[in-house]
Amino acid sequence: MSTTGEATVNPDGSTTFDDAGADANFDNTTDGSGIPNMDEETTAEEIIKGTDPALYLAIAVVCFAVIFVFIQIRKKRKSDEIDSFFSNLDGDKFNLQLPGSVDEYYEVKEKCEKAGWEPGQSSGAQPSPHHRALAQALMKRCIDDIPIVTHIQRESPGMNKLYSQSMCSVKQWKSYQAAEAMVSAEV
Repeated sequence: MSTTGEATVNPDGSTTFDDAGADANFDNTTDGSGIPNMDEETTAEEIIKGTDPALYLAIAVVCFAVIFVFIQIRKKRKSDEIDSFFSNLDGDKFNLQLPGSVDEYYEVKEKCEKAGWEPGQSSGAQPSPHHRALAQALMKRCIDDIPIVTHIQRESPGMNKLYSQSMCSVKQWKSYQAAEAMVSAEV
């Protein structure tokens, strides 16, 4: 409810209102400039009742740090899972074994040597039965080695390209190298 009052213009140009119906709840602790009077028993703690902004800043920094650490731990776990996946990949594709005909060849060779045949011995126009048996065992060994040699030759360019671009695991590369060395020694 508003009441009208008289306004007085002061010589400095300010105006004052004579308000006969002033609020009964009006707190006269200011001197008109909006600054509280310190005459009464008020302290700075009573005047400043808000929370310090530095506290909000500290809470925000702590929350940011917690979120950052959480994200980094999660990234590390995912990275470890991926690394463990690739480290567990093995080179089963290159887990090659020589055919049984290789062992048969060495058995035939040993039998021939025990029977008196010597390597590099020429028996003239007609080959000896030992020489013939060794030639047959060697031919069987060569025929059985063909699939292994073609497999390594077919996979060699791809594996070299994968390794040069770091796209295969170390375990797989070492398995390939061992298989390639084994085939090279066999040939």
